Amino acid sequence: MNTKLPSPSYGNLITILSIDGRVYVNKLIHKLILTNDLVELQAWDKSALLADYFDVIAGTSTGGLMTALLSAPNPQDPTRPLLNTTQVIDFYQNYGPSIFDQNRVWDNSFPGPKYDGKFLHNLASELLQNTRLSETLTNVVIPTFDLKKLHPVIFSNFQLKEVPSFDAKLSDICIGTSAAPTYLPPYYFKNGDTEFNLIDGGVAATNPAMAALTEVIKQQKEKNPYMTPKNSKENINILLLSIGCGTAEAVGVDAQIAEQFSANQWAATGLATGAYDYGSKDMTEFYISTAYPGLQSSDYYLRIQEYNLDPSMDALDNATAVNLKNLEKVGYNLLNEPVLRKNVATFVPEEEEEWGTNAQALERLAEVLYREKKLRTKRKKSMEKMGRPFIKNVVGQTSY
Repeated sequence: MNTKLPSPSYGNLITILSIDGRVYVNKLIHKLILTNDLVELQAWDKSALLADYFDVIAGTSTGGLMTALLSAPNPQDPTRPLLNTTQVIDFYQNYGPSIFDQNRVWDNSFPGPKYDGKFLHNLASELLQNTRLSETLTNVVIPTFDLKKLHPVIFSNFQLKEVPSFDAKLSDICIGTSAAPTYLPPYYFKNGDTEFNLIDGGVAATNPAMAALTEVIKQQKEKNPYMTPKNSKENINILLLSIGCGTAEAVGVDAQIAEQFSANQWAATGLATGAYDYGSKDMTEFYISTAYPGLQSSDYYLRIQEYNLDPSMDALDNATAVNLKNLEKVGYNLLNEPVLRKNVATFVPEEEEEWGTNAQALERLAEVLYREKKLRTKRKKSMEKMGRPFIKNVVGQTSY
């Protein structure tokens, strides 16, 4: 990787950015969060870009596409990403209406998906060209689901040595993880002798945070030098920024009513798929919230999510000008709302008073990220100048 960020082995933290998938146009909510985070970083480092500060960027579905655009090298300057945060969001605003043509006539009884996907396929191929997973500026984790093998396929830089076939073109990976069933066609491609038949990564992990955490923890257990402290007496903790794309308040049904449902009614109401979707996302938050106290301070886990999105804004393909404008307002408002975290017993979002608002939390997190990079850079220079035995001269410089 051609990254400007020294490896976590020189620091105190492994930093992860996780971007939820599923709702394409709701990336405008991501826009406000990521742009605000970048603004806070640039208050410390004027040239800051997200790939300079996160060791791992994970994304599912269109979050996977966003991950690739933020981490693929720019052909004009391979040390810089293909697109910056603002350009990535402009991508969604400018091209969303073309990917999801609101004038297309379609009915559930028609064969094939609602959209042919050609515009998205051509656009991803044009932007990412022949760039492969191994060439990203930072480690990426992009979940997909193989429709033929019936199991998740998680494309990760960390797995390339063990599974060389995962070193596919980023365009193929992104098209695959974005292929939402009924909306976009499943995507077939071949890399070497390995065939992939992929659909939306949200089938396996709408929230890719656990997939990213698992990859990192696995590397730590295997003593990957990239993740192993240069000073054997130190530990490296994990910092996770997890960004949701908004979810409408769940509307359930009484068991006494549902017990009379036919198979067609279950399908028509969407309750079955909705239950799996909500259940999957809640369990991800459950695992992370319960596992984190055993790993490090919960101060290093920030989840930003809109839990009460208007149902009219929650459609995956609602790319109308009105909806795009409304989603932008949601993002602005979300920054000024208090940080919420789901109670792992009741699954009800509760206010995290110590974090303040989402904007305040991002400001605080940006400072931690900046100081972590500064520490790594200082330690790396000291080691290169004086040699490893002299690491003891800088190991005490860890305060945030």
